[in-house]
Amino acid sequence: MKKKLYILSFLTIFMISLGINAQETTPLIQSKLEGTIVDQITNEPIIGASVNIKGTTHGVQTDLDGKFYFQTGQKLPYTLIVSFLGYKTKELVVNESPVHITLSADVQELTDVLIVGYGTQKKKDYTGSLSSIPTELKSLPTLSVDRLLQGGISGAQVTQSSGQPGAGTSVRIRGGTSIIAGNEPLYVIDGFPVYNGDGAVDSGVTSGASINPLSSLNPAEIESIDVLKDASATAIYGSRGANGVILITTKRGKKGQMSVTYDAYYGVQNVINTIPMLNAEQWGYLKNDALKDSGKAPLYTQEQLDNLGVGTNWQDEAFTSAPISSQTISVTSGSDKTRLLVSGNYFKQDGVLINSGFNRYSGRLNVDHDFTPKFKFGLSLSGSITNADVAPDGVVQNILGMVPVVPVRDANGAFTANSSYGAAVANPIATMTLQINETNTTRFLFNGFGEYKIIEGLTARVSLGTDIINNKQNRYIPSTLYESPAGGSASKGSLSSVGWLNENTLSYKKKIGEKHAFDILTGYTQQKTTSEVFRAGSSNFASDEFTYNNLASGTVITTPMSSASESSLQSFLTRINYGFDDRYLFTFTVRADGSSRFGSSNKWGTFPSAAFAWNISNENFLKNVEQISSLKLRLSAGLTGNQEISPYQSIARLSYYPYVFANTLVPGFAPSSFENPDLGWETTTQYNIGTDVSLFNNRINLTADVYYKKTEDLLLEVPIPYTSGLESAFQNLGSVENKGIEIGLKTLNFVGDFEWTTNFIYSANRNKVLSLGEGTDFFIPVNPATTTTPSGIVKVGEPLGSFYMYKFDGLFQEGDDFSNSPLANTKAGSQKFKDLNNDGKITQADDRTVVGNSEPLFLASLTNTFRYKNFDLIIFINSSYGNKIFNRSAADYELGTGFTGAYATLLDRWTPTNTNTRIHRAVEDPSATLSDRYVEDGSYIRFKNISLGYTLPKKIASYLTLSSARVYIAGQNLITFTDYSGYDPEVNRNGQAALNSGVDVGVYPGTKTILGGVSVTF
Repeated sequence: MKKKLYILSFLTIFMISLGINAQETTPLIQSKLEGTIVDQITNEPIIGASVNIKGTTHGVQTDLDGKFYFQTGQKLPYTLIVSFLGYKTKELVVNESPVHITLSADVQELTDVLIVGYGTQKKKDYTGSLSSIPTELKSLPTLSVDRLLQGGISGAQVTQSSGQPGAGTSVRIRGGTSIIAGNEPLYVIDGFPVYNGDGAVDSGVTSGASINPLSSLNPAEIESIDVLKDASATAIYGSRGANGVILITTKRGKKGQMSVTYDAYYGVQNVINTIPMLNAEQWGYLKNDALKDSGKAPLYTQEQLDNLGVGTNWQDEAFTSAPISSQTISVTSGSDKTRLLVSGNYFKQDGVLINSGFNRYSGRLNVDHDFTPKFKFGLSLSGSITNADVAPDGVVQNILGMVPVVPVRDANGAFTANSSYGAAVANPIATMTLQINETNTTRFLFNGFGEYKIIEGLTARVSLGTDIINNKQNRYIPSTLYESPAGGSASKGSLSSVGWLNENTLSYKKKIGEKHAFDILTGYTQQKTTSEVFRAGSSNFASDEFTYNNLASGTVITTPMSSASESSLQSFLTRINYGFDDRYLFTFTVRADGSSRFGSSNKWGTFPSAAFAWNISNENFLKNVEQISSLKLRLSAGLTGNQEISPYQSIARLSYYPYVFANTLVPGFAPSSFENPDLGWETTTQYNIGTDVSLFNNRINLTADVYYKKTEDLLLEVPIPYTSGLESAFQNLGSVENKGIEIGLKTLNFVGDFEWTTNFIYSANRNKVLSLGEGTDFFIPVNPATTTTPSGIVKVGEPLGSFYMYKFDGLFQEGDDFSNSPLANTKAGSQKFKDLNNDGKITQADDRTVVGNSEPLFLASLTNTFRYKNFDLIIFINSSYGNKIFNRSAADYELGTGFTGAYATLLDRWTPTNTNTRIHRAVEDPSATLSDRYVEDGSYIRFKNISLGYTLPKKIASYLTLSSARVYIAGQNLITFTDYSGYDPEVNRNGQAALNSGVDVGVYPGTKTILGGVSVTF
């Protein structure tokens, strides 16, 4: 018992002793610290900034006033670490409380990581040529993402094919590389490759401009747009990289952030320009003069002419002010393991041409989830429904062609069917009001991935995605319209396209010692697309009531059409990045593609590239030069390809041809193409040298590139002997080159309460056809815009988009020799053309020549962003210089026939008393003779966007329970300086086609817009 008491007493004393010792080793001093964290420039409080004591786990976050407070057992002084997203992390020693801390924005951090093919890379380690859309331009309202490229990056020529709401654009990255095959870049949306070819989701029923497939994507969802331009950057996409690659990354949830954002704007659009036309009285004089020239009696007496007055202004009747609006709501949330974004958008744009328009309903779900520290999963899911009322082909020409003496409606209030004063022109107001011409598209785009870190630095990634498109088009031309067949005409069409993608990659990142860094990627991908198209129609209905919904009631059946196609692509890819001492950087890429579109002997193509970059600023001789923040030299060379032709062009095909035997229609088939097992890739070899320079603590940032591209084995549809029974076949022939220079300069001019940044973009490209195959120097393509003499030529030594026609040489005068004129009715006041071969006569074969082309000499843009406290002003100016436009509308409506409406320039037409003019006499000749008289300078300078915004101070926003709030007003295309006489110098009649580009045949004009918007985050 005594022993037990002894042990218990000993343990008690021991524990008391431990307690005393423990109390003696714990500091009794406690400190209290409070402070405020604000933005260095705006002095506004920063909400949610993290404040930690270095060497401890003790940390707090700032409140709505930017204030923080904590108690700690640490003794002053100690070091604080202050951080917040988008700001430079700051360490400072504090000696007393309270403390006032300022943070500066970290522009370098926000732009340091680049999205590249199949991954990301630090900007300082990148060896290729890449441009990113500036943040200030991404924030501007726009219909589709491809329009953000215009003036946003160097080396990109973006041309709007039509002002039709929802219509597409033509995008050329470093010039056109192909004549027949596709020239559009490859778009990669959250890892899923999408080709945006002209009419890619079109079932072929609707007349008019094709609706842009990219219009299904809401621009407000976009986080970044990066454009890969040289071979080193694009070769990882192999067969589809020849025309550049545009990487689009959408917004995602972020860890520790929860927000709800509402973006909306509303505006009014008007046509940019109208064309001066003769009014009714002026047109009456023209009609009389034309009749007099033909020896006919005048149509109007002087009294009747005096009473004609102004008549109908068909442009005023057709064009209207049109609203445009967009509403987007998005929710982001993020925990330690799961981040998500959910958003929805409704966009509506009425057209400035009556009864045309476009609307879009879209939604998005982006999810990222970390199951374990080694395994994570993510998905990007978007869906959209778009509806467009499309202005039919020819309606703008009819607006110009309707004579002003014809009223829109007759005395009974019914639409006037047409004008017929020598040329029958359908009433365009009736067409736009009564005709149904609509396209509706549903698109579902999904891409999900799983990523597993096998060991440190080695990561496996598997992704699976699908792109599902359903397009339906309806058209009905009622019997009351002039252009309608008897009893009206109806047609319906549908297109279903399902594509799937599987990508499997392994990436390995390893740093050996302090100087050697490796980043290796290898993978296998496969993609397949299946499409089905169906069209049906009928005409001669008993009633217009059913429109296109009862085809069986039409007594004349249009032969139905259906087709199906599929194409697939398999690829193996490898990229090795090696860096030595952050000074010397090497990239080696190779991709092998097998495409089902090519012949059995030539399905596979291999596309290698190599690049070297030298971070000169990291050399010892420049490390201490404070004026140079960074200096890099880049060199690259490589091979990329193009497969954008229709499927089955390499195989022998049969087509249906009905035959009549014994007065009976018998179905039959006949060959429609020959097999070409050697049909293979267009290949583009590209060389690039570039430099990236940052000066004066990144206040001046310059990127410059010089490149050369040569595309060989062009995919051309060439004529073959008629004895074969066929007209043409696809072959690999010819070559085209592009060479040019690109400059991007960004400067931070002022910092502080007043901030001013400038972004200048310049690019110049020279395109030339080098070869069209042995024995062929040129060919003249058929112009789909007109049935008259073609205006373009593809010729060795000349650029694509060249115009080929007579050279205007003034007008014949009394006493001149008219014998060599190509015009049948030549007399004084007729057009005169140059005899280029001096043979004494003017002929199409010998006296037409290249008179210009649609390629600009250079493109330039200037964006100035001004910020003063809570105000911001963005002025975005875009320009093109040196490109030519063939104004086919001017050639047609300056004829002076009196058959159609006429340009007001005919007021200065040749008469015996007005001989000093370039406008020929009034004459009843319905055929325009094409000459450079109508090839105009398409250069322009345009204030593309002017935006003025105001952001609520954070204290006011927080009082309103808002995280942030901004209101703005903006003007788009408000001011344009140009000598072009048509509707809009930004015109490209044939959409994305390389042939006959730059032809204006009365395209749906562009718009200028004034709008106001708000962005609120809760």
